[in-house]
Amino acid sequence: MSEKKYIIAMDQGTTSSRAILFNKQGEIKSVVQREFRQIFPQPGWVEHDPMEIWSTQMGVTMEAMQRLDAKPEEIAAIGITNQRETTILWETATGRPIYNAIVWQCRRTSDMIEEMKNAGWTERIRDKTGLVPDAYFSASKIAWIFDHVPGSRERARRGEIKFGTVDSWLIWNLTNGAVHATDYTNASRTMLFDIKNLCWDDEILEYFDIPREILPEVHPSSYVYGTTEKFGGNIPVAGVAGDQQAALFGQCGFEPGGVKSTYGTGGFMLMNTGDNKIVSKKGLLTTLAASGGERPQYALEGSVFIAGAAIQWLRDEMRMIRSSPQSETYCNAVEDSNGMYIVPAFSGMGAPYWQQYARGTIVGLTRGVSKDHFVRATVESLAYQTNDLLAAMKDESGLSLSVLKVDGGASANNFLMQFQSDISDVRIERPSCIETTALGAAYLAGLAIGYWRDTDEVRQNWLCGKVFEPVIEPEKRKKLLKGWEKAVKCAIYFALEEEDEGE
Repeated sequence: MSEKKYIIAMDQGTTSSRAILFNKQGEIKSVVQREFRQIFPQPGWVEHDPMEIWSTQMGVTMEAMQRLDAKPEEIAAIGITNQRETTILWETATGRPIYNAIVWQCRRTSDMIEEMKNAGWTERIRDKTGLVPDAYFSASKIAWIFDHVPGSRERARRGEIKFGTVDSWLIWNLTNGAVHATDYTNASRTMLFDIKNLCWDDEILEYFDIPREILPEVHPSSYVYGTTEKFGGNIPVAGVAGDQQAALFGQCGFEPGGVKSTYGTGGFMLMNTGDNKIVSKKGLLTTLAASGGERPQYALEGSVFIAGAAIQWLRDEMRMIRSSPQSETYCNAVEDSNGMYIVPAFSGMGAPYWQQYARGTIVGLTRGVSKDHFVRATVESLAYQTNDLLAAMKDESGLSLSVLKVDGGASANNFLMQFQSDISDVRIERPSCIETTALGAAYLAGLAIGYWRDTDEVRQNWLCGKVFEPVIEPEKRKKLLKGWEKAVKCAIYFALEEEDEGE
């Protein structure tokens, strides 16, 4: 009998499908990635073809196995991590989608959400689901499809239609329709799931007129969902988590106070709060964290709308740099930003401000400001925004924070990581493997079937690539943060209506 050498992580993202084969040491042995179409039927609308999601995910998984000549009997399990909130409805009998997948970024249901807010549902949604009413989540997307595909609601009541986020869609297809399930982390992003009682909420379902019959069963993230024969043998599908929660698990954020910050196009920060379901007063979301137990842990989540996208802006629109990594050279060419701040509120500001009408602002310009200063101020803005989230999380959780673990593309910028450490007065640890999302899915799957014994064994795999410790003087930190606060006020003030300005 062949040795179980690998765990496959299916990493189904917003723009591409990837498959990574990890070994017991958590090392990447094979990786294949394929992009798929982004469909924009109208401004603000975003769709995917669910069949394309499935075919690309199958294709990259087969190719990743072939590159290693890995046989099905050498695969211990499959773990799935996915773009969250994206919504798919399909026929039970045929497995064919009844409409394209409506992607998390899609804003077509904004009016539906405004109606909900005006009807006084904001606090109820926050209390039950940990979320704020928004078109971002799955609930209003499901209702929209039912409203626009004739007869679909009636068919759903007869059990002829199924709903799933992308993980459920993959599980359904991998098991030939035998398993219709999701995990706690993905369920908690639908705006239909009661995160306290761990069940689908009848009151919210009734509000959106969503039949209960379409909903998947909900299980822990580390759990044997079923087996697949798609790759030539019986392989258990044993781990599922939404991308941000998978990254927290991949960073070994198993205990309360564990925090990770992902620096991608936007920025996402998650803090494990254990059994404590903290309802934020500062615009953070309460969500479920990935865990192996029957009873999941909670997490606080905050997002920065513009992180790495600000560096892309320097490259593509401002033409100040030729490549994103080049920004680090400019940052190190000067001692500071010469008193200048850039607030990259290109599409409003997220937590803890939640000012959707705020706009990008540059303050503190003097004759001495050079291109180097401009680039440095832009990169520094990523650290300031992340620090705002961190401060809100520390304040609301009451948990002390000694280490911030980082991942994502922009975390490769050593200047940014050092500045983050200085401004947040925290030790930063960057792992040698920054593919923490896929790694989290692999760990969840491996733990469910005993490939790894426990989280202590997993923790031994975590290798630190680089550490950043604060070196700045406290007075200087205070002064820099005060300047940032003033800059943010300018960005918000600019967006105010004239009649508000006198207040």
